[in-house]
Amino acid sequence: MKKVGNGTYMLENPVAILNTASIVGPKEKQGPLNKYFDKCLDDEFWGEETWEKAESKFVKETVNLAINKSGIASKDFDFCFAGDLINQCISSSFGLRELNIPFFGVFGACSTFVESNILGAMSIDGGFATNVVCASSSHFCSAEKQFRFPLELGNQRAPASQWTVTASGASILSNNGNGPFITALTPGKIVDMGIKDANNMGAAMAGAALDTLITHLNDTGRNPSYYDAIFTGDLGHIGKDILIDLSKTKGFNIKSNYDDCGVLIFNKEKQDTHSGGSGCGCIASVFSGYIYQKILDKELNKVLLIATGALMNATSSQQGESIPGIAHAISIEVKK
Repeated sequence: MKKVGNGTYMLENPVAILNTASIVGPKEKQGPLNKYFDKCLDDEFWGEETWEKAESKFVKETVNLAINKSGIASKDFDFCFAGDLINQCISSSFGLRELNIPFFGVFGACSTFVESNILGAMSIDGGFATNVVCASSSHFCSAEKQFRFPLELGNQRAPASQWTVTASGASILSNNGNGPFITALTPGKIVDMGIKDANNMGAAMAGAALDTLITHLNDTGRNPSYYDAIFTGDLGHIGKDILIDLSKTKGFNIKSNYDDCGVLIFNKEKQDTHSGGSGCGCIASVFSGYIYQKILDKELNKVLLIATGALMNATSSQQGESIPGIAHAISIEVKK
């Protein structure tokens, strides 16, 4: 009954996003969105011994901050959906091991934040939960070590490469509240463009973003102009341009109201981030900080949020595999 078209679901009871929280690292602090984040750090270690432990602290403190801001007691949360990029999602599981809320570890690469919100919204709309917390995180240093080269090697980064965002973002979803509301969900399908270059994630994920975007628009009968803004997760400058061009081949012009979180979070000219930002913490922090505040300020009333992810790891790259992409979307509106 809730499914429309080939792959979009309209929520019978739109789910309120009660509040959000975001914490970012020093490079993100130097970027153009710094005033929108709850906390900006000066040290990637944040007092910890390793980058991995620092990332766990990111997600722990961000989730606790979001819960405190919501005014809802921890015992009144039914589920926590969270994930990250490190093997077996240890940033989330280690960071949230004292949370004492039923936990679902989620992996969708850089699409994890929206994937978590989709699962959270489904659980609330389906009557399985009242309050849910969703989160994701990433850390430049831990991600580089896992997916590319240890920083100590000092490898030169390719022009198409993106800078993994050091950040965490969290949202509080509830069946109570005055909005904004998650009103529709378009879960993504795996799309493989045949890209094998781990330094060109934007190109690898653009096809998945296109598939989810076109599915959502066709299923709902909406034009891009229905939304005040369409945001992708972390296609970066290269992937953003590719998506704009690919959308035109499908009869949709998204250029006037579309932007990418990986483009927004850094100043390309001043910060030497090449093609922009990436990582689970990219869309999580940009939405939880910048976009959510724009919605609260009534500057945006209808937003389509599409998180993209590259479903690969170090082993698949070493074995010569291509990089499959995934993209999940949620429609966020001020009124039900």
